[in-house]
Amino acid sequence: MPRYLSIVHVDESTAPADGPSKELMDRMGELIEEITKAGVMLDTAGLTPSAQGTTVRWEGGKLSVTDGPFTEAKEVIGGYALMQCKDRAEALEWTKRFLQVHEPYWTVSCEVREIAEG
Repeated sequence: MPRYLSIVHVDESTAPADGPSKELMDRMGELIEEITKAGVMLDTAGLTPSAQGTTVRWEGGKLSVTDGPFTEAKEVIGGYALMQCKDRAEALEWTKRFLQVHEPYWTVSCEVREIAEG
């Protein structure tokens, strides 16, 4: 079965400064438990805020290192889910359900991509 990576993009300007609500975390935990019991979820995690990140870039034969926050970025990668699904449609369905557990004030999107095997 193919594996899919769902990359969670978050607009940090709409996210609560103190992080997700307890209710959101509870709903997310229930959904993750359901996805895991279905045999789909292989791994998932959230990431720390972009202010704690560092970008290492290779350009023109030189390395540069830039510490966050990254003011030019509106959306940042906030987490990921690695799923093994029968097809792309199933991966998209689980991803849609993940997005729908968020409160309306969040701006969250997921980029779903099949992992190239071999």
